Amino acid sequence: MAISAAKQEDALAGRMMLVAAVLFAVSFMTILTALMFERYGGYLPCHLCLQERYAYYFGVPAAVTAFFAARGEAFSFARVVFVLIAIGFLLNSGLGTYHSGVEWKWWPGPTECSGGSTLSFGSGGVDIANAKIVACDEAAWRFLGLSFAGWNAMASLLLAGLAGYGASLRR
Repeated sequence: MAISAAKQEDALAGRMMLVAAVLFAVSFMTILTALMFERYGGYLPCHLCLQERYAYYFGVPAAVTAFFAARGEAFSFARVVFVLIAIGFLLNSGLGTYHSGVEWKWWPGPTECSGGSTLSFGSGGVDIANAKIVACDEAAWRFLGLSFAGWNAMASLLLAGLAGYGASLRR
């Protein structure tokens, strides 16, 4: 017995909307958790940590866009958005892996936060004696052997795979 085209489109829209909703929820909760660790846990982010947040700042509204595109049965547009989300999180997973390697001293980090830069200000300049500089090459926290950067790499890889799955959905 053949399924009608309308039912196929409804099923596809439902699956795409579910993927978009999960992407939104996981991305939103991940960035919210990072902000809570910063605000209430006292874990200040380093230069690389802040860069690793960009994928989430893109992924959260992009997932909402994909959700409404799928709801409106603009499946091709929803797939493009899912591909962009997947690329963003795949790149972010690479950045998290790089950051983890910097923390484990496997390779040098950027000079902005790994001790290689110097600060210079004009006369009467800025008081940096009390400024707290967070080093990218020191893990502030580890759980099950992974730092924040390591967990970010894992979460980003998961989100990239989920977005890739969303982009591959067909009738």
